[in-house]
Amino acid sequence: MNPEQRKEMVMDAFVAAFGGPPSVWSRAPGRVDLMGSHTDYNQGYVLTMTIDRDTWIAARPRTDRQVVIRSLNADGGGVFSLDAIAHDAHASWTDYVRGVATVLGDAGFALTGFEGLVHSTVPFGSGLSSSAALEMATATLFSLLGGWEIDPVEMALLGQRAENQFVGVNCGILDQYSSALGKEGTALLLDCRHLSSRTAAIAPGLQPVICDTHYKRALTGSEYGERRAQCEEGARLLGVTALRDVSLEQFAAREAALPPVVARRCRFIIEENQRVLDLAAALPGGDPARLSGLMAASFAGARDLYEIAVPEMEAMMEAMLTGPGVIGARQAGAGFGGCMVALVAADQVDAFAGHVQNHYLAATGLQPRVYPVQAAQGAGPL
Repeated sequence: MNPEQRKEMVMDAFVAAFGGPPSVWSRAPGRVDLMGSHTDYNQGYVLTMTIDRDTWIAARPRTDRQVVIRSLNADGGGVFSLDAIAHDAHASWTDYVRGVATVLGDAGFALTGFEGLVHSTVPFGSGLSSSAALEMATATLFSLLGGWEIDPVEMALLGQRAENQFVGVNCGILDQYSSALGKEGTALLLDCRHLSSRTAAIAPGLQPVICDTHYKRALTGSEYGERRAQCEEGARLLGVTALRDVSLEQFAAREAALPPVVARRCRFIIEENQRVLDLAAALPGGDPARLSGLMAASFAGARDLYEIAVPEMEAMMEAMLTGPGVIGARQAGAGFGGCMVALVAADQVDAFAGHVQNHYLAATGLQPRVYPVQAAQGAGPL
């Protein structure tokens, strides 16, 4: 549906749920990493792009400091007081809203209760940052209701704190920063140490395409935390604050002294960090051989060194790399399933999508979703 149809649909559902129309609307986009898996919590670089799949919240204020939140995408909903925020055992998705309210309140922002209805076009559990989109849409909504402004970098940091401390996912800053500060029409080269970014143009004729494996992952499981702990152990043994501070030459000289698993994790991050810089430099020119080589090396490292690939991801790589018009393909998000991303010649996107759907379905029995995405503006009022 187009944005006008979507807004009418959400409006009608809001009136049915709450007996009157909403007065405030916020939105925040999902994102895809074009390069940079797991580099964010190693204080490195990520080439990130917000996407034209986003989360909306339609709301109207309350005067009793109660929040009533429902969703058109997920079962259940929640009611809580801004003066006594607890976890929701029945509709866990509301913890993202509760967490943002908690950290904003702790930071001294004046919060207003509301009735809210969420609608998202960001697929859940797929590596496109549906949780960060909900967090940033929630923070934006609180600012609109309260009549105050917040620096977008601070908003991203508070969203990360909500996910780390309230939800319990020890994520880096990538998702929230991207959703809060994304730029329409361009990728961002994000420096996760200094929380700064610059734009990285995408060559004309290049189309990013999302390829969703439909193999669901859950980052609250052990693998994500294990990878992060292994990187931190590697940095400690190498005598640096973070793996960002180690060149490939320095690492090669010390690699043999590290535990083998830790060494593999470190090598991937150090190589991936350099690939981010290389891809940001190559993307505006669109050189197919350079783009293809960098993306292939990223997936090989994710599979062999960081070990975040699953068979469904390998099947999707095969489908993408044999598709018409493909220039390069790799994993997206944290791995262990979810979405992947390809760069495709813009005039062959439809043929590419049809090939990937047929090839992947035949290989796995799973029906993928394949769709082009455009770089969208970061969080704000709708």
